[in-house]
Amino acid sequence: MGDNLQIDNLDRKILDIITKNARIPYLEVARECGVSGAAIHQRVQRLIRLGVIRGSEFKVDPALVGFKTCAYIGIFLDHPGNFRNVITEFKDIPEIIECHYTTGNYSLFLKVYTRDNEHLRDILTDKIQNIPGITRTETLISLEESINRQIPVLSG
Repeated sequence: MGDNLQIDNLDRKILDIITKNARIPYLEVARECGVSGAAIHQRVQRLIRLGVIRGSEFKVDPALVGFKTCAYIGIFLDHPGNFRNVITEFKDIPEIIECHYTTGNYSLFLKVYTRDNEHLRDILTDKIQNIPGITRTETLISLEESINRQIPVLSG
């Protein structure tokens, strides 16, 4: 089946199963899909090679390891062309777990986890707002994460 980016129904079914439980044995996936374990292994390896599957990781609950405040920060830049320099600076701030270059009001949109509101204030005032090119920020604190899921890969 060549390495083109054709994703068929079996690929979608495999993705649906393994995104719900990344630790499920291939043989169990094979049983659910009605194919051999070797076929599942080959399909998963191909999906990894194509970049459809990007790693497998353990998810840590931030609150249970002491990071109780989740916030989203909109970043305003003095010049949109500065976004790469700013992102380079953001990479040195471990509390920033996502950074998106966006359309709309903000040039960049961040997701951060901090121990508490005081830690958030320190990250904002001592680190983020001191980066050259940032003119201002807007911060939204998440009160509760209501949905966190993988993209649905099965149609219908």
